[in-house]
Parts: sequence; structure tokens; C-alpha cells
Amino acid sequence: MFSCAFKDVLSTLAKTAVARDRQGGHAAHEKVLLRDAGLLRLAVPRQHGGDERSWPDIYRHIRALAAVDSALAHVLAFHQLQVATVLIYGSAQQQHGWLRRTTDENGWWGNALNPRDTRLQAQPLPHTAAASGYELNGTKGFCSGTRGSHYLTVSARVEGHSQPVLGLLETAAPGIAVKDDWNPMGQRQTDSGSVQFTQVYLPASAVMRDEAASTSAFHTLRNCLAQLVLVNLFVGVAQGARQQARDYALQHAKPWMGSTVERATDDPYLLRRMGEMQAQISAAALMADHAAALLQKAWLQGDSLGSQERAAVAIAVFEAKVMAHRSTLFATQEMFDVVGSRGTHADLGFDRFWRNVRTHTLHDPLDYKLQALGRWAVYGEEPSALNYN
Repeated sequence: MFSCAFKDVLSTLAKTAVARDRQGGHAAHEKVLLRDAGLLRLAVPRQHGGDERSWPDIYRHIRALAAVDSALAHVLAFHQLQVATVLIYGSAQQQHGWLRRTTDENGWWGNALNPRDTRLQAQPLPHTAAASGYELNGTKGFCSGTRGSHYLTVSARVEGHSQPVLGLLETAAPGIAVKDDWNPMGQRQTDSGSVQFTQVYLPASAVMRDEAASTSAFHTLRNCLAQLVLVNLFVGVAQGARQQARDYALQHAKPWMGSTVERATDDPYLLRRMGEMQAQISAAALMADHAAALLQKAWLQGDSLGSQERAAVAIAVFEAKVMAHRSTLFATQEMFDVVGSRGTHADLGFDRFWRNVRTHTLHDPLDYKLQALGRWAVYGEEPSALNYN
């Protein structure tokens, strides 16, 4: 399923994951490993020099990486998401130009498209023979993967319009300053800080969608792609926590006094906890795979995708999101009852699993996913296709 190069990367990252989580900051060396393993080409179509992997396959890569290092899995996943953004919104010329560069330069994509942060403003420029487009001024937060990236997708508000402008820029363009201000308790190496834009020129040739353009069902499929990134990150972290708990229990755990077993791993209470983790994680993984399969079918429909088909994908993603959210919080907490008090030693870094998913599960409230699922179950009402849905 995975290339030898990818398996080697997983093995290498596993050796440094605990120390890097503690250190935080920019994982420049590790991003080189991911790049050199050919992972930046996964979502790029073959006509632009990429591998054109299916979305189920891409998500399997993200999940496997998240089991080892969820921060770098986030960065890699958001790179694929920005490639998808170009494929969804970009013109044929933009797709060829920017995605061919991605493969030729083996470049990283960063994200300055956070829909909740509307501080970045776009001022339309007068159309002249020399230039046309927008001037960008302001700040955009939670810009995952921007540090060390080569290109950016960006959204900016135009006064008087609810729909933002979507554009493409080089990260090193004049007026763009990537801030080193990401300091959370988890996901510490996702480079999700802020980006400052000062009189940045966004030419018309780099505008994928302006403030007045119509939006199709296929356009809003990007939201499902983004949500399924989170689903697979959650499942991967849960799988990693379960595996670490199992390995530690087999090698180091001791039976509780008063029990009748010789090995801690024969204790019925430990087995029950591992069994509960197994059931929940397997269910979440199957639901994630089901959602990815539906998404792939919708992806292949392109502009012919209808709202009902899009809604079916969203519902499957929402269902998987609920189960992945719950199973990963459960697994990353329960693992401590499996490993015991010795497993809390800071050098083991088992707490990183919980800190990472607790940071990430706050990305958008689960309550609103459940409300949308409830309205679908009761009224057959399609979920909103906007923003985080």
C-alpha cells in the first residue's frame, strides 16, 4: 500500500516525535524528508507531473503519518488540500502553471484561507493596461504550513461583499510576512501562525474566484475535503495511542497487586479497555473510509456534481467526524489506564497524543455537526455547504 520511501519516513519520524513535540517550532528537516519521499505530488494530476492518487489513498497516508506524528500529518494534509483548492477553483491555465511548478520545484503549499478570520481585506485596483487585480492588507490567522512554504492559497474580504476573493501567491512575494507566533499545547509543529499582508499585489491572473462569482456544489466539496482531513488525523492519532499503549503494556506493565494474573496484559480490566479502544477506533476508521469513498465519487463528477450528491458526502463526513472525535479522545485518555503510572513519565511523551487531539478537536464544535445530523435524520434537511460544512 505504501512506498518504501514513505515507510522509511515513518520510521525516522517516530524516533524524534517526542523530542520535537516538546521543542515545537518549525520542522524544516522533517519536511525535507516528506518532500524527498515524493509526498508533495500525491494529489497533483498526472498531466501536471503528479501521482494523481485517489482521495482514499491520500487519506490513508495522512492517517498513517498521524499515528506517528500528527503535526506533520496536518502539514502534509493541508498541502494536499491547497492542491485540491487549485483544482476546484483554479482555471485550466492556473492549474497548469501552479501545479506544474509544484512538481518541478517540489514545493510546499501553505494555507492563508481561514474563513473565520476576516481581517485580511482586498481592495480592487482600477483596470489599467499595466495592472489589474487587488491590493491585500491585513492579517490572516491559523495559516497552517505557511512557514517554509513556497506558495499560498489566500482568501480576503472585499468591502460590501460576503464572499471573499480567492487567490494564489508566492509566499516570498513582496509585503508578505509569515509570523512565528504559533504556541499551542498540542500540534506544536504545524506552523499554524499568522501571516501579515502589507500592500500585497494580487494580480487578476492569480485570482481563482472574485467576490461576485457564483458557487457550485463542486466548489463547496472543498469543505468536505478539509473536514475529512481532520477525521483521518483523529483516527491516526487514536491508532498511534492504542499501539503505544499495547507495546508499553506488553514490555513494561506489571500486574496489579491482588490480581490473579502473571502478566499485566492478561488482566481482564486492561483487556476490556484495549477491546473498547479497538472497537471504537475500528468503527471510526471504517466510517472514515466510507466517507472518503463517497468523496472520491463526488470528486470525479467535477462541475456536474449536484447538491444532493454533495449532501450525501457531507453527511458521511459528519458521521465519521463524530465517531473519530469521540474515539480519539477516548483512546488518548484510556491509554493511561493501560500503561499505568509509570507510563506518565515525561520522557515517554504519551501525553502528546491527548494534547494534539484536544487541540485539534476544538477546530470546530462537534455540537453543530450533531445538530446538522439531527436535522438530516428528522427532516431530511441537507447540511449547509458553507465554511466548515
